[in-house]
Amino acid sequence: VGVAGRAGMIDEEGNLKGSSRALVSDSLGTIIGSLFGTSNTTTYVESAAGVSVGGRTGLTAVVVAILFLLSSFFSDIVLAVPGAATAPALIVVGILMAQPLLEIDLADFSIALPAIVTALMMPFTYSIATGLALGFVTYVVLNLLIGRGKEVHWLMYVLSVFFLYYFYSQS
Repeated sequence: VGVAGRAGMIDEEGNLKGSSRALVSDSLGTIIGSLFGTSNTTTYVESAAGVSVGGRTGLTAVVVAILFLLSSFFSDIVLAVPGAATAPALIVVGILMAQPLLEIDLADFSIALPAIVTALMMPFTYSIATGLALGFVTYVVLNLLIGRGKEVHWLMYVLSVFFLYYFYSQS
């Protein structure tokens, strides 16, 4: 959905046509990526990078996948490149990842605070999952405190209880 927004494929009502195909495709990419040890949340950044250079049909992703497969045969050459040489690419990826922060409704504190907690806690805890979990818990607790608890989906409560139990069991 985030990539479709960057591609201008969301209608006036905020809906994505063919969203089930897109979500299944993204899910498969996440599952296959996790089998190879990659973070499941990186599918957004790679897709957004492809969309930002004009990719819309998925052919960009297929070409990149083929090139990655071919690059595995050249891993010794790639390992010769010093880590400092990859810094500019990582900065660009960081900028791509930060752009959605501009869309946060800062006027609505019940949305702004959990979003900022999520964004800040990912690098501070060195864990995307922990940042997301803390954002979920913050959202639920904040909405309960301001009397908007009925507006929160029941699944958010369930997830928050699991996250709180997880944090408690880790301490």
